[in-house]
Formats: sequence, structure tokens, C-alpha cells
Amino acid sequence: MDARDRAPVSPRAPFEDDRTVCVLSVKDLKENWQQWSNEHQDYQKNNHFSQAAKPSVVLPQRGEDGYGRPPEGSMTEQRGKDAHQHISREVQELCQAIRDIGQRTIGGDGERATTVTFGRLFDHYVSISDKVVGILLRARKQGLVQFEGEMLWQGQDNRVVITLLAE
Repeated sequence: MDARDRAPVSPRAPFEDDRTVCVLSVKDLKENWQQWSNEHQDYQKNNHFSQAAKPSVVLPQRGEDGYGRPPEGSMTEQRGKDAHQHISREVQELCQAIRDIGQRTIGGDGERATTVTFGRLFDHYVSISDKVVGILLRARKQGLVQFEGEMLWQGQDNRVVITLLAE
């Protein structure tokens, strides 16, 4: 079969899907590689961890707004918001568990409070979540509960009283 008998081949076949690339020659391969290279270089100019980053990119310094925060609208910012909501929900569940199994008491100053021992709370809440101590520490940081000591250990701190401050 002679080369003149073959049907002409178009340099690129039309595709509906932009992700599909048909490379028919070395020239096309070179152009595709150059396009990818240019796009990657542009990306690296904005990547703070890249050595190719422009020195003109101003990063926030300590004490400035935005320092230690992900860029607004980024996936990292969204993941942080989602994690914050999840932890807040777990803290609220812990407080509800204390209300459910705790004893309501009235203090000497007439304030009502709900108390429970760590051992009882641990036995009840461990079936809900295995992060009891971490959630308790977060709740204390938010001013929702109060207890003695820096850390609570199962077994040795079972008699430590946890007081729910927010009714």
C-alpha cells in the first residue's frame, strides 16, 4: 500500500472532553509539555513553600491580621471551619451527657450545678466517643466545665468531680 493511498489524518481529533488529549506528533508533545510547564511555573510563583515564589509576595508578620490563618476561601480554611463545628458539636454532646447522668446540686451561694465523677462519665461516654479527656479539656478551656488537675487519667482520677458550669 502506497502512502498516497492512505486517507489524510487530521492533526488533532475533535474531542468534547478537554481532559482527553490526542498527541500525534513530537511537535504536539512539545507544545503540551510547554503548556504544562508554564502553568506549573505560574502556580509555583504563588506557592509560599516554593523557592520560585516571588519575593514581592507579602506574607503577614506576627501580630498582623491573617498571620497563622489560611487564605480566605481556600480548602484549608473550609476544613478548619468544619473541624471547629465538629468539635463544638462533641463538646455540646459531652455537656448533655453530664446533664443526663450527673447530680443536680445547689451550692452554698445558691447556684445550681450539675456534677458527675470522672469515672462515671468515662464509663458512660466512652461508648459515645473515645476522646473523653480531650473533649473535657476543650470544654474547660471554653469555660463550660470545671475540675481539679491538669489532666484526668482513667483509674487514678475516677473520683475527681466534674462540675458543669453552663446549665
